[in-house]
Amino acid sequence: MAELRFTFGTMGSGKSTQALQIHHNLRARGLHTILTTQLDRAEGRVSSRLGVSADAEIVEPHTDLFEMVRRRMARQGSVDAVISDEVQFYTPIQCEQLARVVDELAVDIYAFGLLTSFQGELFPGTARMLELADQRIEIQVEARCWCGARATHNGRFVDGRQVVSGQLKVVGDTGGPTSGEVTYDLLCRAHWLDGARKASGSQLELLDVDEARSESDDVDHSGPVEVNPDAVPTPLKAT
Repeated sequence: MAELRFTFGTMGSGKSTQALQIHHNLRARGLHTILTTQLDRAEGRVSSRLGVSADAEIVEPHTDLFEMVRRRMARQGSVDAVISDEVQFYTPIQCEQLARVVDELAVDIYAFGLLTSFQGELFPGTARMLELADQRIEIQVEARCWCGARATHNGRFVDGRQVVSGQLKVVGDTGGPTSGEVTYDLLCRAHWLDGARKASGSQLELLDVDEARSESDDVDHSGPVEVNPDAVPTPLKAT
């Protein structure tokens, strides 16, 4: 019986490597597979930090994954499995389409993705996958924070400083905090929370300044202005 398997982990835990290994093993046995991805570091490919990669179908926001698989089956006769990487970026509807592929077309789905975003919350695609999957598998590779503790969160950095606001989908380097660009790094919960609090504090300070400006701008400047002549300083003359 076909199943929907969702495997998740942090950055650097080997999700793409495992996806590529499954893709290779199935093809080596003569089975027909479809490899899909979105916003991978290599355009039109699934790539691993270990240096291996393979051509893949790019999933756009409008892509109907059920129809993609159905058309492929009609053209080549069969599809045995779909291996989908970066599913955290898939829409909830696309996750449901993958579930339909399992239930209506009897094709196995191997889905891989991150659990939480840089904001420490479930990606919409990840949340739907957790709700729909027959199997939920956490990768047990021990990715580490800079302090040596087990990494549980993905942090986004802009100009070397952690941020917790901004667009959900922003591609950046994963080499760690670097000045002048968007980067991502692995953090333990304690250091992610510490950075998130500092980032939120900076945002609150900016909001306080904006509020102070708006309050001063609310002063009614209309009507006559009373001036006390005795309070006006005498102009100084240069000698």
